Amino acid sequence: MRTVAILGRPNVGKSTLFNRLVGRRRALVHDLPGVTRDRIDGRGRLYELRFRVIDTAGIELGAPEESLPARLARLSLQGLEEADVGLFLIDARAGVTALDREIAALLRRQAKPVLLLANKCEGRAGGSGLAEAFELGLGEPIAISAEHGEGLVELADALRPLLAEPAGEAACEGEPVPADGAAPPTASADEGGDAAEEEAQRGPLRLAVVGRPNVGKSSLINALLRSERLLTGPEPGLTRDAVRIAWEWQGRAVELVDTAGLRKKARIEAPLEKLSASATIRAIREADVVLLLLDAERPLEHQDATIAERAIEEGKALVLAVNKWDLVAEPQALLAELRARIAERLDEVKGIQPIPISAKTGRNLDRLLPAVVEAFRRWSRRVPTAKLNRWLPAMLEAHPPPMVEKKRVKLRYVTQVATRPPTFALFGNRPAEHLPKSYLRYLANGLRQAFGLEGTVLRFHVRSSENPYAEERAD
Repeated sequence: MRTVAILGRPNVGKSTLFNRLVGRRRALVHDLPGVTRDRIDGRGRLYELRFRVIDTAGIELGAPEESLPARLARLSLQGLEEADVGLFLIDARAGVTALDREIAALLRRQAKPVLLLANKCEGRAGGSGLAEAFELGLGEPIAISAEHGEGLVELADALRPLLAEPAGEAACEGEPVPADGAAPPTASADEGGDAAEEEAQRGPLRLAVVGRPNVGKSSLINALLRSERLLTGPEPGLTRDAVRIAWEWQGRAVELVDTAGLRKKARIEAPLEKLSASATIRAIREADVVLLLLDAERPLEHQDATIAERAIEEGKALVLAVNKWDLVAEPQALLAELRARIAERLDEVKGIQPIPISAKTGRNLDRLLPAVVEAFRRWSRRVPTAKLNRWLPAMLEAHPPPMVEKKRVKLRYVTQVATRPPTFALFGNRPAEHLPKSYLRYLANGLRQAFGLEGTVLRFHVRSSENPYAEERAD
């Protein structure tokens, strides 16, 4: 599949055009310049044309080598290196600026075809800027309005010959970045590898990396990819949007999602940060597995637990990783303390184990993806009804249900009604639906131990009903 990269100085409408081409609001759009920082990929569509499209950060030239603007410019130009065609946007209403001229001179030296787009040409507002654009030396400018969808016919006509696939090259949905290794074995039916899991494996495993600001989420993804794909640095809050990256690990398609750091809700005041937080919450909601990254220097603070609870509330598979482990002076003591905190704060995923890692040194990164796949397998597991109903009587005998409304609760039957997360229906007599949460936690912990569901979110629906498979009793 051919690739198109959108480039230009800040605040000329690159993300608006990106959203127009992919057909939905994938990239954050705001009046504040410099909203986009990482490269954002999507599948573009323009009439019959299908292509991969890359949104890039605004290019600012002349900054010191290791400054944030210089690092952003390098990432944007890397996007052009990956692409077959560049789209250079200018703001026609503002006219051609000195920075536009500098960027145009840089793009003329690139060995890639670049189309010049004069954006914001709705009405007559951009007429003078459109005329000025001829001086940039990139050919005749195409007048468009990304916000209003104008000029797309002309853009498609210009792109059509540039996006033609070479003979024999098959179009594909994406270009995942491969990782070394052989394909992992699939689980057997006894281990929970049922049809639901097999169906889930056909699509990419969606893995959202979340956490507080500056815990190393982007650095971790770069380490996994073995490439400086995402913007990193000492500045907190560099990532603003949810960045999705197609990847392949041991023959399995994975969609990695880097997210903006989540601060306490009371501290989120700026409109742009609210948009970033919303994008992160949406990434959690759309994920299969949520990888919560903790900071070893401040592990499992209140905000970490809040983020974990959000993933649990959404019913997602959860993995905990503790970054910056190379900075820990007494690792065994910290690990013991962290496990105690997890047992206290995250009782709904009892048995979950933190994985100490270092994105900087690569320590224990080989443990991370196996843990993610295992969490996904447990999340997708279906326990046979016969096994559940052999398990239930022993649990009831060990600890009978408590009295509810002065009546003894009798649980007669259990079955699994859904996966992802595993959801179970309990059938009992009339007061059963009022069972206390403590007793349901007891049953959930028993399920985890009996069927290998440690660290997995479990849900129960309690119904007052007779066993639907019991024989009818004579009157």
